[in-house]
Amino acid sequence: MILAWALSGLGLLILLFAGDALVKGAVNLSLRIGIPALIVSLTIVAFGTSAPELLIAIQAILDDVPGIAMGNVVGSNTANILLVLGIPALLATMHTSECDTRKSFNHMIAATLLFIALAYRGVFDWVASIALLVALGAMLFDAARDARAHRHADLAKTTDEEDDLEGADPDMPSWKIGMFLVLGIVGLPLGASLLVDNATIIAKEFGVSDTVIGLTLVAIGTSLPELATTVVAALRRQADVALGNVIGSNMFNLLAIIGITGLIGPIEVAPQFLRFDLWVMLGASLLLVPFVYLGQNITRVWGVALSALYIAYLIVVLAG
Repeated sequence: MILAWALSGLGLLILLFAGDALVKGAVNLSLRIGIPALIVSLTIVAFGTSAPELLIAIQAILDDVPGIAMGNVVGSNTANILLVLGIPALLATMHTSECDTRKSFNHMIAATLLFIALAYRGVFDWVASIALLVALGAMLFDAARDARAHRHADLAKTTDEEDDLEGADPDMPSWKIGMFLVLGIVGLPLGASLLVDNATIIAKEFGVSDTVIGLTLVAIGTSLPELATTVVAALRRQADVALGNVIGSNMFNLLAIIGITGLIGPIEVAPQFLRFDLWVMLGASLLLVPFVYLGQNITRVWGVALSALYIAYLIVVLAG
């Protein structure tokens, strides 16, 4: 068991570092060959930061443990709101009243409702996957159109966008770009395999389902990059980055991760998701309404409340 826990931790570390390497390599290669920073940020960075979740989901389907795939996505979305926003708020108030994230929030709620509706079919097969990916394409197109119109209003921002783009380094040599790409491409499947295989061993040893492991251990692990980003954003008083990071990550988890994985193989939906976890995910998402629509800041009081709700959720999941 000690070895299984150690290998799970190693797999998670490999996933996090490989995902970061892939983003850096892909971003700089794309900018080097002339792809605009706007397109890179909406596609390559978004997909790259979701690569660990995607590889875990695919590995889970190949290993015939669909509960880990579903649990990872649903658990990560719940953790992204309650934990990833809760903990940074304990350190510093996030002034979300100054942010306009209403449209992105509406998209996230629409994606959540679509996901729940498709879940009641009992399986995410190729039909459900196509529906999710079409929705993802529509949202990306709309975001690209809005961003392009905003950028045209101030062409001087183009260079700034490239400078602020995650992982961008205009001076990065070609050999280093190639090294990051190789590390990402090799490390992601290796880390996913280690984490899924050993998480399954842990689940069997403790007599819990792969669904519970996906909702807890795997979900929290894959939410660590979002948590790190949000803590830094909170300390820098960049509330828009913190909230946008959570909303964007949740949309990609639902539409891209399950959408792509469902084309690899069918993902059966366990009854537990329909009875409880999907509704907790939706409820957690709706908790953002005061911050998005009512001009509330995420204060330390909110941080305590969100963190406490997540601890309560974990207790219920593990007790079940």
